[in-house]
Amino acid sequence: MSSQMKYYIIIPAYNEEAFMALTLQSLVEQTLLPSKIVVVNDNSTDSTAEIVTSFSEKFPFITLVNKKSDAIHLPGSKVIQAFQEGEKHIDDNYDIIVKVDADLIFPNNYFETIIKHFQSDSKIGMAGGFCYIAKNDDWILENLTDKDHIRGALKAYRKETYKQIGGLKPAMGWDTVDELLCKFYNWKVVTDESLHVKHLKPTGASYNKAARYKQGEAFYSLGYGFFITAIASLKLASRKGKPFLFIDYIMGFWKAKSSGKQLFVTSEQAKWIRKKKKKKMKAKLFN
Repeated sequence: MSSQMKYYIIIPAYNEEAFMALTLQSLVEQTLLPSKIVVVNDNSTDSTAEIVTSFSEKFPFITLVNKKSDAIHLPGSKVIQAFQEGEKHIDDNYDIIVKVDADLIFPNNYFETIIKHFQSDSKIGMAGGFCYIAKNDDWILENLTDKDHIRGALKAYRKETYKQIGGLKPAMGWDTVDELLCKFYNWKVVTDESLHVKHLKPTGASYNKAARYKQGEAFYSLGYGFFITAIASLKLASRKGKPFLFIDYIMGFWKAKSSGKQLFVTSEQAKWIRKKKKKKMKAKLFN
């Protein structure tokens, strides 16, 4: 494989004037620069667009795309629709495609390290570091997920993998189904604990009540079934320190099930996912 792997970054952004410049600054200071950065300004009412424009004037590989959408913030769907809008503005001449949130500060060796992972093994389909949040003058791991999961805020995909999993699904749960399908098709998912990314706006900070049910709906859409959904809901609610969210998640699951919502995955994939999840749960239980 040639040493010049090209990576493109797409950043969905909605009212990110507080953080946008910090994110872009950390990207233009990378030891290995992206070939393209597309920022999709998703109907912002603040100065997000002006900030991006000031960068794109200095750095020709940065492009601003303006998108019109509803102002309501529902996790998953809005952000992925913005990402898909960004995809219309890139060519196919890349090796790695990256989805990045507009509230992150990357260490300057981040993408050089990520690319090295992809180059080291042609079966690696996805790679990423870890998000850290500010707490009492310190940066601590944002511990919402297992160590083998890449956060939705910073996903990098090999092009072949990305195409095989069918791109990203515009609904909550998109950042779990991508990894499950990745493994279903025998690609490896790699996380690098040496890469600490500062996450300036903790996940879920601006979700509303309607969004809470979306998590249970996502568990249903992933083909989890009730048993796995109950365990996953309990785990997530306790990690967030809000046990009552468990009820919202379960209600979301039943709402989706009773309305006959379509799954993200085929029945064969859903069966494989349940088997894999149960195996992982058993391993944790008996270790």
